[in-house]
Amino acid sequence: MGTIHVVGAGIEGQEGFSQRALQLVEQAGVIIGTAKQLARFSHLQGKKLLLGNESDLCDLLRSVAQEDVVVLTSGDPLFFSIGRELLRNIPEENLEFVPNVTSAQFAFARIKQPWDDAVFISAEGLPLRMVVNRIIANDKVAVLTHDSCPASAIAEEMLHRGREGYSVYVCENLGGKDERIEETTIKALYKMDISPLNVLIFIKRFDKKADQYRPTLGIGDSQFQGLKKQITPEEVRVIALAKLQLRHDMTLWDIGAGSGSLCIEADYLLPHGRIYAVERNNEYLGYLRHNLNKFSTRNVRIIEGEAPTCLENIPDPDRVFIGGSGGKLWSLLETIDERLKPDGRIVLTASTLDTLSAAADFFENNGYTIQVTTINVARTNNYSDYKIFEAQNPVNIIMATKSNCAILD
Repeated sequence: MGTIHVVGAGIEGQEGFSQRALQLVEQAGVIIGTAKQLARFSHLQGKKLLLGNESDLCDLLRSVAQEDVVVLTSGDPLFFSIGRELLRNIPEENLEFVPNVTSAQFAFARIKQPWDDAVFISAEGLPLRMVVNRIIANDKVAVLTHDSCPASAIAEEMLHRGREGYSVYVCENLGGKDERIEETTIKALYKMDISPLNVLIFIKRFDKKADQYRPTLGIGDSQFQGLKKQITPEEVRVIALAKLQLRHDMTLWDIGAGSGSLCIEADYLLPHGRIYAVERNNEYLGYLRHNLNKFSTRNVRIIEGEAPTCLENIPDPDRVFIGGSGGKLWSLLETIDERLKPDGRIVLTASTLDTLSAAADFFENNGYTIQVTTINVARTNNYSDYKIFEAQNPVNIIMATKSNCAILD
């Protein structure tokens, strides 16, 4: 097999080819490409083979193994393109790649923004959740959308997670007569009618006066917006997270999420997991969205509604944290028991003996192994004249493990 020249076309068509690329095409005995790409070189005498599907390319190349071949593609063949497939099936010494400007590069040029600090994502073949995870984990992202993951779905998922703090550039039909560039918001993106040929650029908006938050365990209570009574205190939160024993890819339900303090810290411990923050109170939901934005959570999705009825359409949990039950503790625990995976774990905080007693009764009656830890915290007050300890209300942390799993201290 001779050398196969894989040539990228520029955004502007034939005018976008380099002199080297044009020479290779003109000298080729066989040109392979899409109908649109081949039409650009209809005047040439070389044999032209229509590429209907990228999976057919290797078969086409084997059929013309002795010919001087050029494969036409768009942009850079090694940027979300056919280069990867070719390298899997053809020795690299038989391949030459001649790159051109990609649609993503062209889009950044159009909006007049540097792209050397950007992350690039192709939505083809990726679950929506993973696409959004990568967007919200970075400051500047270019997304090549796909029919299976369109702009509207990306926007909807980001709104569900309370991730609205982005400027979005919609770049459609780049280089064509109907090219359109528009700056918009996540909310507006959800309702926009967008051409299938598009690049989306997400740029996170920063307040220069705001602190830049980094992953940590034990975030101070004052860092969360919310009512004092609905924030799980820092010391209780850290112990509860330890009792949950989270692994990187687990699914966690945070029921009665309130300010989101626990699920925000859990997000750092579940880089490949899923967290569902369940909250019914409209006032608390406002605080929850604010805090998720502030701490740039990746894997937290808000579930609005009253548990257990709102839990029907979310995946079964590996772990459950209950910060509030809305007076429906028993029915909530029954629902969780039906859905909790084998060897799953529930951690519940109780400030009253009534809640502690009811939870312990349920777990003992349903074969769980339980452990109760009482937390008594006293803190110094930095704003008083004397360094004295101020006692916090004691909190009971109940850890319940399904079946007969051993408790790990």
